Amino acid sequence: MSSLQGKVLLITGGLGTLGRSAIRMFLDRGAVVFACDRIALDNCPDIGLLADQYSRDRFMFMQADMCSEEQVIAVAAAVHSRYGRLDGTYHNVYTNVWKPALSLSLPEWEDTIRGTLTSTFLLCKYALPLLVAAGGGSIVNTSSVLGQVVQKECLAYGAAKAGINQFTRVLAADYAQYGIRANVLVPGDFKPDEVLARQTEHPSRAIMDCTWLGRSGRADEINEVAAFLLSDASSYVTGSTYSVDGGFHI
Repeated sequence: MSSLQGKVLLITGGLGTLGRSAIRMFLDRGAVVFACDRIALDNCPDIGLLADQYSRDRFMFMQADMCSEEQVIAVAAAVHSRYGRLDGTYHNVYTNVWKPALSLSLPEWEDTIRGTLTSTFLLCKYALPLLVAAGGGSIVNTSSVLGQVVQKECLAYGAAKAGINQFTRVLAADYAQYGIRANVLVPGDFKPDEVLARQTEHPSRAIMDCTWLGRSGRADEINEVAAFLLSDASSYVTGSTYSVDGGFHI
């Protein structure tokens, strides 16, 4: 288990499947967690209970849209105001539409690129000054296997996720001198625990056919790798792409 004791970590997409799991895991491992999502905390009672359980010295939630530069600036300011530092970011925000080029409108393309790739840029741009001021830190951006392999009608999302891969590698090169590490987490198919619990003994044929391990992943399996990348255990890791996909990409 990777220790996150005392680290101030910013989780975006905090009320999604990965985000909720990460909040719980990182708090359990000693981190101070600042989470945000564009939907309200009232929509996620289990995380609301965590807000009641932990003091504001350990956990804060802020409703914010990472596609809005103004709101990203507000999040960075809130982290600095409350905790005075930032040690790592875990970005889990995306937008998707399943259409081939001739059916894809310009607004749909721009919305997907903005929600996926531009949101990554905005978070990193305004988190970087806090990480530099802290003497370094770790950036973990969530990509997708669909940014590495081809899936029909996944044009905008696939391009945006592939963009995250290269964006993060360049970021790692640009800011290594400041002690900042940047890595990409590449999940394959995963489902919430409650969905997995309802599945029959045998997973769907589609998952078995495209994944060597023959099953969907769990959010905590993916977040174990995120925790490693955010911890000091990965202090010599930067510019890397970590696939957590049951063998899908091969």
